[in-house]
Parts: sequence; C-alpha cells; structure tokens
Amino acid sequence: MATIRRVSALKLRLPFDHGAPPPLFAGKPRTTLDSGLIRIELDNGLIGWGEAYAPDPEALVSFVRSRIEPLLLGTDPEDPKTFAMLDRTLHNMGRSGLVAQAISGVDIALWDLRGKLQGLPVYTLLGGARRTFIPAYASLLQYYGDVERVKRNVASSLEAGYGEVKLHERSVAVTAAAREVMGADLPLMLDTNCAWTADEVRREVAAYEPLNLHWIEEPIWPPEDLTALAALRESIRIPLAAGENASSRFELTEMARRGLVDYLQPSALKAGGITALWQLSQQCAGTPVNLAPQSAFFGPGFLATLHVLAAQAQPVAVERLFCSLGHVPYAESIPFVRGGFQLSDRPGLGADPEPELLASAFVSA
Repeated sequence: MATIRRVSALKLRLPFDHGAPPPLFAGKPRTTLDSGLIRIELDNGLIGWGEAYAPDPEALVSFVRSRIEPLLLGTDPEDPKTFAMLDRTLHNMGRSGLVAQAISGVDIALWDLRGKLQGLPVYTLLGGARRTFIPAYASLLQYYGDVERVKRNVASSLEAGYGEVKLHERSVAVTAAAREVMGADLPLMLDTNCAWTADEVRREVAAYEPLNLHWIEEPIWPPEDLTALAALRESIRIPLAAGENASSRFELTEMARRGLVDYLQPSALKAGGITALWQLSQQCAGTPVNLAPQSAFFGPGFLATLHVLAAQAQPVAVERLFCSLGHVPYAESIPFVRGGFQLSDRPGLGADPEPELLASAFVSA
C-alpha cells in the first residue's frame, strides 16, 4: 500500500489583463490571480495536485507545512476518513478561512491520487459521468462601472465562443448595456458581491427585474444573513444565487435544505474540495436548488469543479473568468472549445500542471 511521504503548498500567481485598470482586491490593486497549489507525494513517487484559495499565499504555505503535513505523513491516500479527520483535528484553529481553504486543496489532491491509483477519472469515482462536455459562462472580472467597457468585453466574450455571461456590477444602466449587446434571450447573470443590507436589498434588486437576468448573485451584506436571503427569495422574480462566501459548509447545507437560493455556489477552494461539493450536489439532487459552484480560478480546483459537474444529475455551466492570462493552465490538455470544456478519460483530474507553468508561475515553499 502506498502512503503519503510529503505534503507541500506552492504559490500560484497568474498575471492577467481584463481590459481595464487593475481592480482593487482587499483595498490594493490586483495584477495577479493568486491561489495555492497543493502537492501530495506518495512513497511510490505518485503525485496528486490540489488547489486552495490563498489571498495570503505565505500563510497557506506555512499552515500546510506546520499543521497539515504532520497529520498526513504515512497515511493511506485512499482512506475515506481523512477529510473528517482533518476537519475534527483542526476545528479549534478555525471553521472557515485559512483552515477550510487548506483542507479544500488537500482534499482535491487526494481525489486526484485516488483516481490515479485506480486508473480512473475522478468523475467515475463519483458514480460516473452523465456528461463529459461542460459548457462555460464568461465571468467578467470585477467592476468596470463603465458602459462602453462592459459592452466591449461582453461582445468579446461572445466572439470567443461563450453563450452565457456574468457581470460583476452594481449599476442598472451598465447591466442594461450588457443585455443590449447579448440580445433578449442569452443567459445574463449579475454578481453584486454582497452589495446591499437587508433594508436596502429589495428596493435595489427590484430595479433589475425588467432585464431578464438568469440570476442575481450575492445581493446581501453580510452574506450569512439567511433571514434576509429568505425574505428576498419570497419577494422577487429574479432567481437567486449565493454560497461563495458562506461562513461554513454547514451554512451551505442550510441554504440548500431551506431552498433559500435557486443556485448554490460553494467554491471547491474554500468549502471543502471535491468531498464537500459532492455532498452538497447530492443534497441538491431532485430539489429546486441547483449546484452551480463558484470557480474563479484556473488550476486543479477548476478541474475538480468540472468533474463534479460531469457527475451530478443537474447540468449547469461552469464559471470561467474572462481575461487574458500570462499562462493558461491546461490549455492543451483540457482546452476551451465550442463554448466549453471537454473532459478526457485520463485518471485522476485528467491533467497535471504543465512543466512551463511550474517553472515560471509557481514559487516553491
């Protein structure tokens, strides 16, 4: 039996251009898309890859080295109890944030290893693919706040082959301009990134009702105000989406159980990796709630999301940030074609990070 002999985190910073000045992220201009690559090596030399949300990559690297690696050394990568063990052992260090993000990346890497050890793609381990082609929607990065820029970027995304578009805006006029470019029928989504408080949100959201939005995403601040979310769900005609910023996967479970959203949006990099996404997908199956994960990243976490969407009952499009990257991970192995992504039958996640990406975009711990 192969066992784990090393667990490490690498820092991924992908330079990008989204057709506008650098957007602000946590108050600072953002010129790279950052995440943490999780690398798990077995004593037989096999390597599994995962990805964790990492707004502070140094903190992730340190936490994986000091807390997670000692717990996993010498263990069986196929042990189904590993996720629960990490969750319980580390719970008093935090139930969300850095701890949950690190566990998420480790979980993805372990699923990659399980697939490689068994010679099967992850979607087969999840019960089998219901589809292997996953359509994608273009997610315009951050706020443009400018009619002409939005129109130009929406037109560019349609020309690139996307059939659905999501904005990150808080302006009815800008959203209406996007709808004008797209026409009346193509799906248009709006992410407001927790824009309005409970006493503001109904009035603000109502102004978007004539625009035939496919959904409006995270309209409420703070995002854990489920009482306000429930009230909004009952009072508007626009479908609701939320979950990226849930404080825990148990909050996500409650959102699904109570039917508070039409589209539940956990992130594989934040909520618990493939294990958590699949549990939530199973919970949503056969209900009016659709699992539509947030996937604003490009590494193994994106591949993990594709495998969950391939195996789950309800078909949904995958989110793809629409921007130019210094290097596009998996551009050859799992390319964007015909408006989506075609998964292969290769074992695990189906692709490893390319040597050129490891050499240029990653800085080892």
